[in-house]
Amino acid sequence: MARNPQARSIVKRDGGDAQSDNRDGRRVLIVVVPPLRTLDLFGPLEVFSDANRLSGADPVYKVSIISGGANRVVLSHLATPVYTDLTFREYRGSVDTLLVAGVDSDSQIRYEADFLDWLRDQSQKSRRFGSICTGALILAKAGLLDGRRAATHWNWCSELAQDYPKVTVDPDPIYVRDGNCYTSAGVTAGIDLALALVEEDLGRSVALRVARMMVVFLVRQGGQSQFSATLAAQTCEHRPLAELLARLPENIRRHLSVDKLAQEVGMSPRNFARLFRQQVGKTPGRHIEDLRLEAARRQLESTSRTLDEVAAASGFGSAEILRRVFNRRLGVTPARYRASFRRTGLR
Repeated sequence: MARNPQARSIVKRDGGDAQSDNRDGRRVLIVVVPPLRTLDLFGPLEVFSDANRLSGADPVYKVSIISGGANRVVLSHLATPVYTDLTFREYRGSVDTLLVAGVDSDSQIRYEADFLDWLRDQSQKSRRFGSICTGALILAKAGLLDGRRAATHWNWCSELAQDYPKVTVDPDPIYVRDGNCYTSAGVTAGIDLALALVEEDLGRSVALRVARMMVVFLVRQGGQSQFSATLAAQTCEHRPLAELLARLPENIRRHLSVDKLAQEVGMSPRNFARLFRQQVGKTPGRHIEDLRLEAARRQLESTSRTLDEVAAASGFGSAEILRRVFNRRLGVTPARYRASFRRTGLR
């Protein structure tokens, strides 16, 4: 959405003078080019703004919105003009964090000829840099993702991997950190990335307070998936397999071997495994683990069950197996995951 004059004055106050350095706060640049995805800008902007209000001190972040074009007005994918603080040519000063917001279509990206040179230079000078959603395509155009692992919106992962073979594209995580480069998945995942940066700078308690203010109930770890296993399975076109997939979430406590599942749809284990991977995009074992992980997460979020009870109800068998899967898949313990939902941690 376009920023009204009042909103613009607030952003300018946080952004301050472009010559200010990090002694007066952490300088954050959010770079935008058309056709801008508005939430990719305003989601992280809200996170940094709330962090300033809730940190209990002078503003921690000095945020400037920078246009990659020749003027300060950038069109969004909604055809709504967004008023930035400065163009990239006008910006002078240091950079702590540089983030490139996403665009709606790679084929319609428009920026000035020397913008990528500026982006490379500023990213190399900054403490950290990254992208939100399809902003990864712009970083890749500048060569800033070469030799790195990166995330982007799942719909553009194949395009990013095909067009930029030097980039290791991970289609699953919400966000990825590779050294001082941070890239996020689609749209709302930019909020998760910004919260992770706030947690890195100011600690978990401030990040959780910001999450609560934004009615984001969990500071999600980067290793969590962009996808829901239950919803993803609904795209299966093979009817017997689709019916089996619909039954699986209610039967995750059972012993679900490939042999048993193949028998239920009248197929050989080998053909079943091949069809499953073709239709669902992963092995039966991985899909079942995804379902069990989703079930465990829901219970940790909303119940006071013990870890043994959660493990049993979600089909993991023991609390130790549950802990191992959480650490391997989410990079967090079940106890810490649950703590993210407790109000005591948000005060």
